[in-house]
Amino acid sequence: MHVFEAVPKEWGNSIGITIPREVVEKENISTKTKVRFIAIGSEMRLLKKEFGSLKLKKPTQKAMDEIDKGYD
Repeated sequence: MHVFEAVPKEWGNSIGITIPREVVEKENISTKTKVRFIAIGSEMRLLKKEFGSLKLKKPTQKAMDEIDKGYD
């Protein structure tokens, strides 16, 4: 899965986007490949508001070390 931004352009009576070459190559996309897009558009700010961000009281590495403790 790759995330990229694109500006839609008019294409006849529709609009289209250009998929970057690196994404096409890494995902092995051809003209016969079915792909799925998730359009977020201006809703991104609502997603950030809804889900927020995780704030830890200790550094991430310390939390990860505590999780790994006992799995040696």
